[in-house]
Formats: sequence, structure tokens, C-alpha cells
Amino acid sequence: MRKLRTIIAPLAALALVAGACGGDDDDTADDDAVEDDSGDSGDSGDSGDSGDSGDSGDSGDSGDSGDSGDTGDSGDSGDSGDSGDTVDASQGSDLVFHMITHSDDGPFWSVVKRGADAAAADLGVTVVWKPGVNDAQVMVQDIEAAVAEGSNGIAASLPDPDALVGPLQDAVGNGVPVITLNSGSNDYQNIGALTHVGQTEDVAGQGAGNRFNDLGATKVLCAQQEQGNVGLQERCDGLASTFSGETIIEFVGLDADTTEQQNTINAALAADPDIDAVLGVGPVVTMSALRAAQDLGRDLAIGGFDLTPELLGAIEAGDIAFTVDQQQYLQGYLPVLFLFLNVTNQNTVGGGLPVLTGPGFVTPENASDVLALSEQGTR
Repeated sequence: MRKLRTIIAPLAALALVAGACGGDDDDTADDDAVEDDSGDSGDSGDSGDSGDSGDSGDSGDSGDSGDSGDTGDSGDSGDSGDSGDTVDASQGSDLVFHMITHSDDGPFWSVVKRGADAAAADLGVTVVWKPGVNDAQVMVQDIEAAVAEGSNGIAASLPDPDALVGPLQDAVGNGVPVITLNSGSNDYQNIGALTHVGQTEDVAGQGAGNRFNDLGATKVLCAQQEQGNVGLQERCDGLASTFSGETIIEFVGLDADTTEQQNTINAALAADPDIDAVLGVGPVVTMSALRAAQDLGRDLAIGGFDLTPELLGAIEAGDIAFTVDQQQYLQGYLPVLFLFLNVTNQNTVGGGLPVLTGPGFVTPENASDVLALSEQGTR
């Protein structure tokens, strides 16, 4: 039975790869399949999102890469607190992979973690979750520690290439396979990583610019929730490259303090009555922009990045025009699957190109369907 599970699970998971740019990622998670070492690095846990970067995302997050900093999240907060949980030995493999990101364990990253949890359970491996809370030096320490511990593979976001490329190159040089996720699409080949899993942030920003053109906007504030996150900057630069009007790019405060964030956006809007649109490059900052506009009685075209139930509800209600969806559940699931297949079967994925999970767009037309999945914690 153990061998059958080991064979069937990767085959079933590969079906996700075929639909990685628009597939259904509503698998349920098994929180007992992951070891959460978030307390070991001194991280404070839930400080805010983007994707993300963040969520570019990220970046976002890139974040996200960047995807970074969040307030609460319906149904997901439990995903980041299972410290000490490990895979049941009866599930099979003794492989240990490390997922080291700039996560703050907010709503964006909790979905990434849920994807990693599900992959660990499906494949019978241990995934050690190491959230850097937007601190590249914490990530460097976690990468070095993972190599010293004999990690079988590292999945890492790359919000700060200057700080992180070197340590990840060292990991590859020590025989540890590496996959980048969320942020890092421009640097993963320099590392020697197997592939990158995420979206191309400048292309995502370009799509947002085209949507603002369709909405008739003339001056857009691109509101960033992190400083120095290359994925978030690429989102804003992509917006500026396709938007036919004027783009203003500003850091408006961390997601950890939404009151300050909202006040900063409020001040920017009050100082410039010509701003008729805002792009938040993460879900929390997008909601801060909506509240700031409502406080001022301004009817603005507002777009965002990534998903939370609150943001999706605002889109469903018609208060926000769209959000860019990078399908972060896949950014947690696929790196674990790809590392497993590389270690056990010498497989590589992508053919030298990134495996794209976005961009997709959530609008009032499809918001209710995506909201139902978000409430399950998989979108």
C-alpha cells in the first residue's frame, strides 16, 4: 500500500502541472504532513501579506513575490501554527525538504503553506516551513542551516537577489537541489535552480495596466507595501509600461500596520485630486486603498494583487474592479512535487523556463466561484 501511494500521488499531482496557468487548485490540506519551524528563526509570525508579494509574490511576492504582511484571514490562520508536526513514518519517505520564503504567514502565504502541506502528505515527505517575515538575513541564515542539516532540497523565494543568490548558489554547489518560487523569475537560472514556480511579475503588471486603460483611468497610484522587493517593483513597472496615463509609484507602509497604510494612501489621494485609480500590489494594501477612497468619498477604479476572502467580497460587491491571481496554492504544492521527482527519479520540469502559475484575473464575473474556494483555504 505504501509503494502504491508513492507511485499514484505524484502521477495525480502531475495533473496540476498541465493546468498550472489556470487549473483548479482546490485540494484539501493535511497540516500534519508538515513541520513548522517558524519559531526557530526568531520570526514573529503574522505581521501582515503580498505576495506577496510578495506575493509578488509576493514577488509577491513576488511576492511575491512578494506578497507580504497581512491582517487576519478567514479559515487560514491555523495553517501557520502547527509547530513540531511531522509526517507519520508509515507514510513512507524519509526525505526532508525546506521551504524558505519571505512569508509572514498572513492570508497569502497561508495558502502557499497549505499547498506545501498537501504535497508533503501526498508524497510522504517532510517539509520544514521557514517564514522569513520579509527579512532577507533571516532567510540567509535559514538557507545555510538547511544545507548544514543535510536538506534533500530547498524551495525558496527571492525577494532580495543581492542577499539570497549567493547562499542559494552555495546550496547548489553543496549538492542540494533548489527551486525558486513566488519571486525569482529573473534570477533562478543564475542560481542553478531546477526551475522557478510563479508568475512573471512585469507581465502581470502589464495586464493590470491594460485593464485600467479599459476602465478609462488617467492617473494611477501604484501602492507598495514593502520597500526593496524587486517583484513588487516589477509589478508597478509593468503597469507603467502599458498604462496610457500617468503612473505614480509609492511605498505606503507595511501591511502589519493597516491604519498607517490607510492614512498614507488617504494623504496621497487628498494631495492629488487627479488620481482616479489605485493598484495595490498585495491584497491588504488594496483593501487599505478602498477604505481610504471611501473615507474621502472618492469613486476610484481600484485593482489589486492576490486573494483574500475580504478582497474577493469587495470585487463581488463591485467596489474593486479586479485582482491579479497568481494561484499561490500551486506555488506551495509544485516545488515540493518537483523536488521529490528530481531526488527520486532525476526528473526536471520546465525545460529551462519557469513554470507559470499566473497571471489570471478575478473580476465581478467569477469572484463568487473563487471566493468559495478561498474560504476553503486553497485560493
